Parts: sequence; C-alpha cells; structure tokens
Amino acid sequence: MNKMKNIAKLTSFILLLLTGISFGQNLPEFKHVEGGTFTMGDEIGKGNKDQRPTHKVTLKSFNISQSEVTVAQYRYYCNETGVGMPKKPSWGWQDNHPMVNVSWRDAMDYAEWLSGKLDQKVRLPYEAEWEFAARGGNKSKGYKYSGSNNLTDVSWHDGNSKNKANDVAVKKANELGLYDMSGNAFEWCMDKYESDYYANSPKDNPKGAAEGHTRVVRGGGWNLGSKFNSVAYRYGSRFTGELYEYFGFRVVAIKKKKE
Repeated sequence: MNKMKNIAKLTSFILLLLTGISFGQNLPEFKHVEGGTFTMGDEIGKGNKDQRPTHKVTLKSFNISQSEVTVAQYRYYCNETGVGMPKKPSWGWQDNHPMVNVSWRDAMDYAEWLSGKLDQKVRLPYEAEWEFAARGGNKSKGYKYSGSNNLTDVSWHDGNSKNKANDVAVKKANELGLYDMSGNAFEWCMDKYESDYYANSPKDNPKGAAEGHTRVVRGGGWNLGSKFNSVAYRYGSRFTGELYEYFGFRVVAIKKKKE
C-alpha cells in the first residue's frame, strides 16, 4: 500500500514538472492567447447545423485558465465566501476533477469573486474566444479535437471515462498548453445562444446573440461521443436551474487598464 502511495506521489510530481500545474491548488493558472484571426465553425463536420456557416473572426488577446476549474478550486471559493457546494455527482467530489453540477450563474459568481482575488477582470470565455483557444490559437495545427485528430489522446469521453468525470490535465494538452477543451466537462460560455447566430455574427470580437433564454456550452463531456467533443460543436442550455454532472467551466482573465 505504501509503495502504491509513493508511486502516486512520484507520478504527481512528474506531472507537475511537465505541466507546471500545481494539483489541488486554490486558484486557476492561466495561459496567454495572443489575438488573431481564424475560421470559426465547421461546414462539413458531423456536428449540427448551428455551427454553420464558417466565417472569419478576429479576436483581441486574452488569458484563459489552463484547465477547467477544479473541485478543489471551487471549494476554496465556497469556503471563503460561505457559498454552499452543490449536490455531489454520483461518484463524489474529487479535488482534481472538473467542478460540475454548476449553473451559468454559479460560474459567473465564481468569476466575479476571482476578479477581486486577482485584481483582474475575470469572466467566462465568449464562444469565439473558447473556440479560438480550443483550436490552438495562432499555433493551431487544424485538429478536429483540441490538440489532436485522435479523440482519446486529448479527451475523457463516453468510450474511456468509465461514466464519470476524471482528473484534469492528464490527457495531452493542445498547442497552447490547454487541457480538456475536448471532453471531461461541457463548459459554460458568456454568450446567449442562437441557432442561426453564425449567419449574422460580427467579424470582430463577437459576443453572442442579443436575446435568448439559453447560454452557450462548449467542448463536450465525459458522457458524450466524438461529434460533441469537436472544437466546432456548439450547444445551448438554460442558464438558471440546470445542473448536470457533465457541465463545468473555465475562466478568462483580462488585465485591468491602469487608471
């Protein structure tokens, strides 16, 4: 038993050296995404019609969390603010798993708290930012999934997850050093969702539909197959009251302008 524990500790230490992530840390770590122009959507993929037509989008630079917000990070927020943890998923809370069973409003409240903690503007990513980052930004190699054309290389999905979320940052990172943007947990975005939004999307820094009762979720999840885990797949879900064991989030940070 002690030998197994020592092996586990050594494995975590090696992963720390390789990834720079402090597992079980209190706050997310961020990767810089240099602004640029990319083709958003997928014209011929097996996703849904809502990811068409493809269109050019230009974005400003931003920072995005290296992994989905973890259970440990969200619990730290709860302990500091007195907010209660949501209902446990069927497999229980595991510190290095992505936080799930959170609504869009829960995720926004966490981001607002983190803004004060970091003295930066923290929010959920806009859908275009999310896809640009998932594709690898300006370093993109054009993969179908975030970091590979082989889903299992980069994703916890319905074929390998054992019907639950799994530790973040275990699978291969994408070109920007981001983890789990395909699979593990669907991720809330800032935008309101509209099925035909791409037909009218602005070219510069789009921020989603003006009206609607749903918010964008991206990236697929541990219980879903290949089409849902592609970098282009988009979906909308009601942003209040809907709590799922496969819905989580990551955050974006923007440095405040000097006053």
